[in-house]
Amino acid sequence: MEDDVFDGLAEALDRLPNGFPRTSSNVEIKILKKIFSPEEAALAGQLTGTFENINVISTRVGLSAHEITKPLLQLAKRGMIWYDKRGGKAHFRLAPFIVGIYEEQVQEMDHELAHLVEDYFQDGGIGMMDFQPAFHRVVPARKSLKSEWILPYDDVHSIILAAKTFSVRDCICRLQQKALGRQCDFPVRYCLNFSQFERPAQPGDISQTEALDILDKSEEIGLVHTVSNVIEGVYYVCNCCGCCCGILRGITEFGIEKSVAFANYYAVIEPEFCAGCGTCIERCQVKAISDRDGVSVVDRTHCIGCGLCVTGCPNNVAHLERKPDAEIIHPPVDFAMWEVERLHNRGLIE
Repeated sequence: MEDDVFDGLAEALDRLPNGFPRTSSNVEIKILKKIFSPEEAALAGQLTGTFENINVISTRVGLSAHEITKPLLQLAKRGMIWYDKRGGKAHFRLAPFIVGIYEEQVQEMDHELAHLVEDYFQDGGIGMMDFQPAFHRVVPARKSLKSEWILPYDDVHSIILAAKTFSVRDCICRLQQKALGRQCDFPVRYCLNFSQFERPAQPGDISQTEALDILDKSEEIGLVHTVSNVIEGVYYVCNCCGCCCGILRGITEFGIEKSVAFANYYAVIEPEFCAGCGTCIERCQVKAISDRDGVSVVDRTHCIGCGLCVTGCPNNVAHLERKPDAEIIHPPVDFAMWEVERLHNRGLIE
């Protein structure tokens, strides 16, 4: 009976646009048992991808609104479900596993959970990144592009300048890889969150200046900026490395070419001026640059347009070019549209 509630939660998660692929090993059930109690799994598994009020949820689960309100609020506080107040009433929906529940496991990420997650990816869970639109998209390093070329939704500096509150948190991917015993020299506490709205101070809050400093430092040390794959409603910047980031590993390890949405730019290295120092090769997190007869060459089909080769080139011979209009892919307008497109492409709606 206990397994049934976890199986039901797994199925509910897989019905969400992000997906939660089932595996032959059922390791995903072990993950859910690690982070949900049976009671929590039974309740969360009754939620959908639509915000619903307490009365609707209580009717479905067969418990009173009084009985489920506190457990729902506790799950929301831990980031396992999402909460919103509409018309003065609490509404809840199931959070996706990625991006959502998994990123909230910073305190719970230990040796056991790290191995369960890795086994899940290896056993087929990484397949959630096969579908489009991708979870994340790349935005170029802000010092790598001519300002007149940059598309408004790619200007991460301006997005942060327009925000009012800022916080920084640990990268769940680097924590997971560290728990596996793998070496990564990049700093852990580099994931930025921000909001257009004022709110009371919280642990982890930083100033706008500190947020911009993290952005600049990320580019300096060679981390890729990725954000939610939408035009409106971007509220975080992940600063990703190819060795740990699950989304970039989709490219580098699992052969999923579009596990991240490429920026609408591509790198060019001027061969006649390239000194062959190899700095760009070292900084490229997706192995899109190689040495050819002492000159660095960009494989445009694999270049994600992050601009790290540009900002790191000591001889200033690398630059980004904007793709032709016919090749530019605009992200969905907002998260609601992203979910609709994703459900359609997964064959879950027409």
